[in-house]
Amino acid sequence: MELIYILVISLLGAVLSLVPVGRRFAPGVTVVGTLAVFLVSLQVALATTRGGVFIAVKDYLECNSFGALILVLVAFVGLTAALFSAGYLETTVAATDDRKIRRYYSRFNLFLLALLAVPILAHLALVWIAVELTTLMSVFLVSFESTPQALEGAWKYAVLTCMGASLALLGILILCWGLRLTGPAPLTWDSLVAAAPRIPPALLATGFLFILIGFGTKVGLVPLHTWIPEAYSQAPSPICAILSGTETSAVLYCIMRFLPMFKGGAGPSMAAAWFIVFGLISSGAAAFLMLQTRDYKRLFAFSTVEHMGIILVAAGLGGFSAHFGAMFQIVTHSVTKSLCFFAAGATLLATGTRSIPAIRGLIRISPLAGVFLMVAGLGIAGAPPLAVFLSEISILKAGIANGQYVVTGLLALFIGIAFFSIMYQINHMVFGSPEIVLMDDTSLQFGRTLIPQRIILPVTCIIALLITVIPVILFGVYLPEQLYQLLHNAAASLGGM
Repeated sequence: MELIYILVISLLGAVLSLVPVGRRFAPGVTVVGTLAVFLVSLQVALATTRGGVFIAVKDYLECNSFGALILVLVAFVGLTAALFSAGYLETTVAATDDRKIRRYYSRFNLFLLALLAVPILAHLALVWIAVELTTLMSVFLVSFESTPQALEGAWKYAVLTCMGASLALLGILILCWGLRLTGPAPLTWDSLVAAAPRIPPALLATGFLFILIGFGTKVGLVPLHTWIPEAYSQAPSPICAILSGTETSAVLYCIMRFLPMFKGGAGPSMAAAWFIVFGLISSGAAAFLMLQTRDYKRLFAFSTVEHMGIILVAAGLGGFSAHFGAMFQIVTHSVTKSLCFFAAGATLLATGTRSIPAIRGLIRISPLAGVFLMVAGLGIAGAPPLAVFLSEISILKAGIANGQYVVTGLLALFIGIAFFSIMYQINHMVFGSPEIVLMDDTSLQFGRTLIPQRIILPVTCIIALLITVIPVILFGVYLPEQLYQLLHNAAASLGGM
């Protein structure tokens, strides 16, 4: 019943958020609802650490360890994003526009509902519908500010990801055809894996390639990534945290769930080659693009592309150690990228600009925003002893152990370039000499933006930042036993491909 509770709570949150009871009712309902969802998802995850699959409705609502991992990440980021949204919108939305606030939180809850459904649905037709619903619900959030740039970003996001979804649907239909050739069976993950050895290899390969390219558009694999910097730069920062921290991971989960179909024969080398090629191209291209960008939200957007590439390479390397590293990288990227966009939101509140060249000496203007932005930059760049460093090292070690020296060397090179690109940009923003012209007793000119002389971030924004920074630091030095077991089981669920 827990899986049903998760969906019902999110749906109730979406409905109740529309009730016109006051400006703080919708954010309060959303925070309470996401907290409840997070607690229930923890219960589901703990159950899967003991092995087996958490089943609510056979062939429809099922959750294995990999799904539970994604479920917890969506719930955690959803909770922190709800907290951050409360203060962020209070500052950025006019006090008289309560209706806009209610619409935001209703769509926020519906977006989370769709994301939460992805890892707990077992039927592939329903999984595809859930992935499409994430686009439908989030496109209105991307365009929330209703500026021409926001509308353009939302339009590109909708068009490109829907085109990709069409390709993914075609791939699923091809696999469905192959499954029917083996006999009657429901179109579920388990049925496909069981029937895969009897499905004609051409159908299996063709269907999977369409799915990889189709869902890869939603993940942001190069050259299908062009919507990501446009959408992430325009969406509200808490929505960016969900898009980057969990939506990409949830869709990548869908791609990786097909890997067990390729155990044995020539399948593994084919699937691995596709994963490694797409992964290296994505991580390499993003590493260089980060050095050229002049918008810090676009910087973190390109970082998302890089990390999706790293995870794909890890999945393509094969073997338990590499798959464990991929699972760990999903976790560390999710929490760290959430921190990045929360810090970006705090920076935007403090400076009023997304321009990297316009921001110098942030730590003097807003010490909290400066500190969190630096920690986020160090974290997502992979600096020790933060969480991403440990997960990336585990992937590189697995690549060397597998004898994939060229692939591992290229991946290490791209990670190094990305590290330099991110830290070069962030260091200048945080520690550079600020160009400040005193205007009066209460305000100053920062670059070209007039801002208050003393920046006080909203309390809920600070709470969200503090909660999110804990796993970013903790998982770099200590991995809780329950999380280790969940990662272990999730990696094992992919098989030894």
